[in-house]
Amino acid sequence: MISRMHSTPAFAMFGSHRAMWWLFVAATLIMTSVSVALAGPREQAERIHDRLAGVPPTDLILTQMETAIVNGGPSSGPIAAANIAMSDPHFYTVTLKNFAAPWTNRDQSVFVPLNDYITLVIGMVRDSVPFNQILTGDLLYYGNKIATAPSATNNDHYVALESAMRNPTFNPAQDLAQTTQSGTYGIPSAATAGAITTRAASEAFFIAGTNRAMFRFTLINHLCKDMEQVHDTSIVPDRIRQDVSRSPGGDSRVFLNNCIGCHAGMDPLAQAFAYYDFDETTSRLQYTAGAVQEKYFHNKETFGDGFVTPDDSWHNHWRQGQNALIGWSSSLPGAGNGAKSLGQELAGSDAFAQCQVTKVFKAVCLRAPGDAADRGAIDAMTASFKSGYDLKPVFAESAKYCMGN
Repeated sequence: MISRMHSTPAFAMFGSHRAMWWLFVAATLIMTSVSVALAGPREQAERIHDRLAGVPPTDLILTQMETAIVNGGPSSGPIAAANIAMSDPHFYTVTLKNFAAPWTNRDQSVFVPLNDYITLVIGMVRDSVPFNQILTGDLLYYGNKIATAPSATNNDHYVALESAMRNPTFNPAQDLAQTTQSGTYGIPSAATAGAITTRAASEAFFIAGTNRAMFRFTLINHLCKDMEQVHDTSIVPDRIRQDVSRSPGGDSRVFLNNCIGCHAGMDPLAQAFAYYDFDETTSRLQYTAGAVQEKYFHNKETFGDGFVTPDDSWHNHWRQGQNALIGWSSSLPGAGNGAKSLGQELAGSDAFAQCQVTKVFKAVCLRAPGDAADRGAIDAMTASFKSGYDLKPVFAESAKYCMGN
């Protein structure tokens, strides 16, 4: 019966239709591959502009970019085309805003108002400020044509600046100015630490809690690693605070096989933030030089023999064990006091540089690195980035790499 069924006209017609369908799919894929492989300079220019500026180019700009790609040479080619695209204000007001926005909140959402953290990133990229200062600098950017001045107690200035950015007359080259956090927010310059001490980051990550959130989200946003990826139960647990139970649920094995893996490394590093808090009453960052914030002693009765935080000295236990692969700088001591020196330790690592490049690649290419060629490109761009930590060329190099994708 089966053989007769196969020989019936109906089955033959079905088989023919199925074959035709697969032929159609194969032809479509081939045509798509050919069109991508054979994308001309104008199509490549348009793709570069779309990825970097997020808006279609004018015919004049598109022609300039196409000409740059066609001409090639050291002062032209795809990089020159990318630089033309990045002269569009939308590169700053849309692309970079959306690039940095998820770093500024616990939900990692892009749908947040403009704030001082996002604007810091925009300004640093515009001015080619070495991006390893993102965790150390006494830097702040603001709108110099906004009537409301930046404030330590609210985000009103940046809300107004975001509205101004929507105006076609807004010029990022002229309408953003650089100043200092110490001069604007009233904290000592030695206590500033780039993005860490912006008002937006303080409100999101220093509020309440134990300040471990600031460390965790700095790790996520700037080393591209969450705690699970640095979990190591082999290092010395000598600085785990009193609020961590050594026998959760009455079972010490939970602590030895789980809790210790994060806290043994995190707690000695998060000690750098011992003098910081976000005061919900005054709605501003509070820095108490020489006085450890009370939050470091919350739930101290949980394990009274745990580590009692005496100051803001920190130590990087992760320089030993599996997390040595993060690539810590041999020129740094691996210990210090306060957020600024910790920021230097984090930003001096290989993981920091590779993280920034990978984030840019994802933002521009609209995908994560996926194969050996992608990983080779990431490695090459990371090596180039580390030569001066200028992030803007990484956008251009990523656009060049993906202009035919």
